[in-house]
Amino acid sequence: MKLLRFFRPIPGKTADRTAEQTRGVRMPGNDIGIDLGTATILINVKGKGIVLQEPSVVAVDRGSGRIRAVGTAAQRMLGRTPENIMAVRPLRDGVISDYDLTEQMLKYFIKKVCNYFIFKPRIMICVPSQITEVEQRAVYDAAIQAGARTVALIEEPIAAAIGAGIDITKPFGNMVVDIGGGTTDIAVISLKDTAVSASLKVAGDKFNEAIVKYVRRKYNVLIGERTAEETKMQIGCVMPREEPLTMQVKGRSLISGMPEMLELNSEEMREAFSEPSEAVVEGVHSVLESTPPELVGDIIVGGIVLTGGGSLLYGMDQLISQRMGIHAYVADDPITCVARGTGIALQHLDRYPKDSIYTAHEAR
Repeated sequence: MKLLRFFRPIPGKTADRTAEQTRGVRMPGNDIGIDLGTATILINVKGKGIVLQEPSVVAVDRGSGRIRAVGTAAQRMLGRTPENIMAVRPLRDGVISDYDLTEQMLKYFIKKVCNYFIFKPRIMICVPSQITEVEQRAVYDAAIQAGARTVALIEEPIAAAIGAGIDITKPFGNMVVDIGGGTTDIAVISLKDTAVSASLKVAGDKFNEAIVKYVRRKYNVLIGERTAEETKMQIGCVMPREEPLTMQVKGRSLISGMPEMLELNSEEMREAFSEPSEAVVEGVHSVLESTPPELVGDIIVGGIVLTGGGSLLYGMDQLISQRMGIHAYVADDPITCVARGTGIALQHLDRYPKDSIYTAHEAR
């Protein structure tokens, strides 16, 4: 099946309305954009901006299957739950790994922000650029079951570029590297479409795993996922810092089984991050190698824009600039770029050509 250019089509569904008819429909306040991230979910409501930003975590009772907590409350339970409760992240590597929990999570968040809506909302959700049709279908079904009236999908790099303030309608090459929690999406965009793209399953989660593995290998101490995340945010780096930072980390000794306190420094984090950071750099290099020369010339002029939470890792822009020989910079408020771009795209459907727009089958 041929994929449409700007919005991903929904496998097995046909639009109830033509693009022209869709443009004529105006439901003020009933449009929401969702950045369905592996680590964080952000919701952008038309006319209100980003109204929700919470972790993509669900706590569920093992016996009854009842949802005990969602979002921030569930994240606090990670690694701290009793045997009868499990706190899980229903999305992995940018796609749905647990359909039922994702549906419940979406339903909870949509209800939280849409209580004042008279009609069911029209929803646009961002997805990785290399998502499969099966994965597209899972996102679509989860959103419809969660209460959406219609669903459209948009590629993360396109949404990130729009949210970063880039005019993607011009015949000019723009390169976006969106480093999220589960995937790093790299794309060269021109004339509202991706000329070359790649989606790597190397992002924030892999950096966290790298810390856990490094501490285990070097110190024979096991630390938790949340501890690794905090360490990454406080002292993590992929380039040398001007002033090295240190942080105390608590874990369990694999030799004695007793609690142990360690002091880690930023140089150790740089060593731990060598493998995932190299994978990101290689991904950028691979996309540039496949990019037509005229677009590469545009990128040299405009630079490489970094978005997503992973772009805030100290030295990531410097590393890419150094290795590619092209100026790389972090967008303003990179964490919310995709959510903002998704909201903007929903508001300006009429700016895009008919073959670039897909509005999914309306919920019955």
